[in-house]
Amino acid sequence: MGEHKLENEIAIVTGSDSGIGQATAIAFAKEGADVTITWLHDKQGAERTRQEVEAAGGKALVCHFDQRDPEQVKHLFRMTEDTLGPPTILVNDAGIDSNGKPVKDMSLEEWDDEIRTNLYGPFFCCQEFIRNIEGSGKHGTIINITSVHEEIPRAGAAGYDVSKGGLRNLTRTLALELSEKNINVNNIAPGMVLTPFNQQAIDDPKVREQQVQSIPMKRAAEPEEIANVAVFLASPQARYIQGTSIVVDGALMQFQGQGA
Repeated sequence: MGEHKLENEIAIVTGSDSGIGQATAIAFAKEGADVTITWLHDKQGAERTRQEVEAAGGKALVCHFDQRDPEQVKHLFRMTEDTLGPPTILVNDAGIDSNGKPVKDMSLEEWDDEIRTNLYGPFFCCQEFIRNIEGSGKHGTIINITSVHEEIPRAGAAGYDVSKGGLRNLTRTLALELSEKNINVNNIAPGMVLTPFNQQAIDDPKVREQQVQSIPMKRAAEPEEIANVAVFLASPQARYIQGTSIVVDGALMQFQGQGA
């Protein structure tokens, strides 16, 4: 293996127009991978990611992409194969946050949107990735970005909590199905990260200071700190890690029982 951990790898990183996805796409390129970048609302953000990927020496493909639609998922994989080659890494990062409504006030449309985006979308992408790489003789890596909320629920976030818990169990199920097929499947569960999900905390130091009080390390993560874990999971050094959830949260999940 050369000095780059991901030499000759071709990665699809969904939601790579900002935040964790953007940082992951750039980190992969720095380690030798070519990357498909997807965006739904932020075309400029996706172009910034492309510039950074290319500056790092990687080839980049930018696609407008709505993962709620299985036909768009198939198109994304075809475009990647035609432009960069058959994908060997999939990072399911694209998702939406909760709208803050309690269960009794959620409309069916709101519930459907959160579940379809955060759970069905990664499911469609995993299906297509497996169908493409199975039998190719290549090693495959799937990394699902979940959240500490796969375990810790929040009031007013039922759709988000359920979708992330479901994605965690999808990861575990796929690990059982794919362990003999040369495909690794794991998830990363971030705590608070300074991404557009937490734009208020980015914009206002007072808000950020208040929000990090429940984190023992007393700070939020930078997107690059999640991306570094994704690089490791995608690298040959992580081949025996299978079905695991790697929590990156500054000990936030350890804090929940304090003061009882």
